[in-house]
Amino acid sequence: MGVREEKQKLVAEITDKLRNSKTTILTDYRGLNVAEVTELRKNLREAGVEFKVLKNTLVRRATKEADLTELDEFLTGPTAIAFSYDDVVAPAKIIVDFAKKHEALEVKAGILEGRIVNVDEVKALASLPSREGLLSMLLSVLQAPMRNFALAVKAVAEKQEQQA
Repeated sequence: MGVREEKQKLVAEITDKLRNSKTTILTDYRGLNVAEVTELRKNLREAGVEFKVLKNTLVRRATKEADLTELDEFLTGPTAIAFSYDDVVAPAKIIVDFAKKHEALEVKAGILEGRIVNVDEVKALASLPSREGLLSMLLSVLQAPMRNFALAVKAVAEKQEQQA
């Protein structure tokens, strides 16, 4: 396979990632040392998020294919991209938290379910509860009526015992 075919294959892969990722975040990682980048990759990988350093020229070709050319203005300088296929919040939360501790990491922009979002929107997404947190909240909301019903039944039973 020649260099050209290899690049076309890579562009097709990036296009596929852009289309299928629920959340995509572009970052500038200039100034992070190897240990910090490794730590960030590890945190993202544990959350099921793919983190790739990609050439801007190849990503621009992919944004054209995926009809996301508004992203091109952010494709300057070193760019690493996080792709999340399952959890919408996790990549934003991990990257924004990491950037608070390591100022060298800078969020450029993102894509949230096919829509381009700016840095402020990525930070807002990061402030949302995680999927587990949301499920926990939902579970407690669903359990509350049953718990109240159980307490009411218990109170009625205790009252009937006292009267007997």
